Amino acid sequence: MAFALSLPSLPKKYQPAAIWALYIIGLSPGVWYFYLAATGGLGFNPVKEFEHLLGTWALRFLCLGLVVTPLRDLFNVNLIAYRRALGLIAFYYVLAHLAVYLVLDRGMVLSSILGDILKRPYIMFGMAGFVMLIPLAVTSNRWSIRKLGSRWNTLHKLAYPILIVAVLHFFLARKSLTLEPAFYISVTVILLGYRLIRPAIMARKRTNRATKTARAVSRQSPQ
Repeated sequence: MAFALSLPSLPKKYQPAAIWALYIIGLSPGVWYFYLAATGGLGFNPVKEFEHLLGTWALRFLCLGLVVTPLRDLFNVNLIAYRRALGLIAFYYVLAHLAVYLVLDRGMVLSSILGDILKRPYIMFGMAGFVMLIPLAVTSNRWSIRKLGSRWNTLHKLAYPILIVAVLHFFLARKSLTLEPAFYISVTVILLGYRLIRPAIMARKRTNRATKTARAVSRQSPQ
């Protein structure tokens, strides 16, 4: 069942400016946290807090990127033009999160980094998510879409396992099922569960459209 909510789309001539605004707004929290970390505003352990905040925003934008499709399917809210920006913002946060971990937390000491990865499963999940994000970020441009064709959509289905390992990384890093990880686990289950039932929902929408079209044609036909 689709809801009868429809919001007007932004005219195409304004979309580039809106996308740039999304980048600015989306990356602003990271810039603010960097300022706080540099000025002693993140408490007694600023490195860990900075790392945590960047990771949380990465997870938020990963979720937002997967919200676009159900919004369009169920509410006729078309934000497809902004999905690529949401994905890239998520990648930038993951990249910053990883950079803080490697440089500030581990001091770029390879033995320390490898030991941490082998000792802590949540680090493995985080690294796996980052590796899978790289081809998505590299191909998030019009040239790649044209070059890859249908393979582009197949490749970008990596967003699903990326979200799974990201939420596992987030949960295991907290070491307990508190409200925050429970919320993101629930969101992940809903977003990925929707993908399983989406074919049936879309088939029903197509059937309903065909029925309405047939009725309209029937009413217009001469008796």
